[in-house]
Amino acid sequence: MERRGARRRHAGEYTQLTGRAGRRGIDVEGHAVVIWAPGMDPSVVAGLASTRTFPLKSSFRPSYNMAVNLVSSFGRARARELLASSFAQFQADRSVVGLARAAARHEQDAERFATDMHSDRGDVGAYAQLRREIADREKELSRDSQAKRRMDAAEALAALRPGDVIRVPSGRRQGLAVVVDAGITDLADPRPLVVTEDKWAGRLGSVDFPTPVSALARVKVPKNFNHRSPHARRDLASTLRNARVENDLGARRIKNRSAAADDPVLGDLRQALRNHPVHQLPDREERVRVAERWLRAVREADALQKKMAERTGSLTRQFDATCDVLEELGYLVPEVVPLVPADTEVVGATDDVPVITDDGRRLARIWSEADLLVAECLRAGAWRGLNPAELAAAASTLVFEARCDNPALPAVPAGKVATAIGEMRRIRARLHDVEADHGVRVTRDLDLGFAWAAYRWADGQSLDRVLAGAEQAGTELSGGDFVRWTRQLIDLLDQLAKVADEPVAGVARSAVGRVRRGVVAVAVGG
Repeated sequence: MERRGARRRHAGEYTQLTGRAGRRGIDVEGHAVVIWAPGMDPSVVAGLASTRTFPLKSSFRPSYNMAVNLVSSFGRARARELLASSFAQFQADRSVVGLARAAARHEQDAERFATDMHSDRGDVGAYAQLRREIADREKELSRDSQAKRRMDAAEALAALRPGDVIRVPSGRRQGLAVVVDAGITDLADPRPLVVTEDKWAGRLGSVDFPTPVSALARVKVPKNFNHRSPHARRDLASTLRNARVENDLGARRIKNRSAAADDPVLGDLRQALRNHPVHQLPDREERVRVAERWLRAVREADALQKKMAERTGSLTRQFDATCDVLEELGYLVPEVVPLVPADTEVVGATDDVPVITDDGRRLARIWSEADLLVAECLRAGAWRGLNPAELAAAASTLVFEARCDNPALPAVPAGKVATAIGEMRRIRARLHDVEADHGVRVTRDLDLGFAWAAYRWADGQSLDRVLAGAEQAGTELSGGDFVRWTRQLIDLLDQLAKVADEPVAGVARSAVGRVRRGVVAVAVGG
């Protein structure tokens, strides 16, 4: 306890402080000493000490990293016994009673809603499910289209060259403009310098072009053109107005066509909805509203039933399933039951029988929520050929998590970064299939929302530009959010520097040095 005394502490903090006395598994009891200070009331300390403790809840679950470490140290059989006697397993078994009651309530609600929505002219529940599938498909197509438009717009901007005449579709700079400088540095966000018809000069980015831009004509830009000179801008604007520009309206109409209009899956769902007998009911909407409540109740009940199934003997079953995934992917050696007498005790893994592979030993040194995905990306060489800024951008997708539940897919740096992230998504999809086959909670998906910020920061750009660029790419970041996610990125990059093979390890070390600078270096104390 601090000298300021216990008066400013509450029972939770007191429990946290005094609970550190003693060493688990060594000491049978521990003692905490409260140092006296002027004005300290002993009765307050006694009240804190006698206050009931707060309940402990275990969030423990067997990860891939933990599984290979346990198997390496104890073997699968002994590791399973240790998990079965853990506090988390004890709590999981007790919590099943509450889950069963909640599931029963949702099942009763579902039965009541099923009665209210019943119709002799068709299955209202199936009709509501069709509408839900249509809405989900439309959202998915919208997110994919938005991400593709941003990537296409960035690639089109990167292809522009000095002298290209383009059309700015909207905003304050709407109209024709001529490119005077491509503004491309490596894979940084392409922001060409342009001069518009009204003699304005400045840089435009992908945020100014909702659809890919293309050159409509070409004009000659004087050598050593000075965009800060009003006279030079006036002459170039005059040349621009006199240029013969082809009509691009028809092309833009084609590009703006919705992806949903050509999606065969969505088309089939909509046709099935129109053909459904419930579609013609006069009170269709009222019944569908009840059916949507039925769907929610059914989903809640199913989710609770799955939790119950997971928690009854959950840890050992999760551990076995996790090990099965690792065996299939080649991180663990398949378990072989030794032929020994029944009264012979086998503890741990023997030295002459390996239980983990070289890839497993590397996985044992990766501490991340996406540990297996990191190991798979290393094994597949997904990050070979990237420079430090590119590796930082790709690795950020494994640590960042957007605040919203269904974030839109933001744009990512084109070129090698986009290629690497594409390969990572394919690896994650294959991993998802294996995990689903074994009933293991699937590895989280990549989140692209921090890729541009990580790239720009590792590329040496200022914090203000990084935050502004992140917003343009579709992610709002405060300074505190940026530092927090960057610290987690540094931790992952530092691990890659230790476990990856060369040249990826060297690139990761360089990336750590590039990212740990400025406000980030102050925050991490380095």
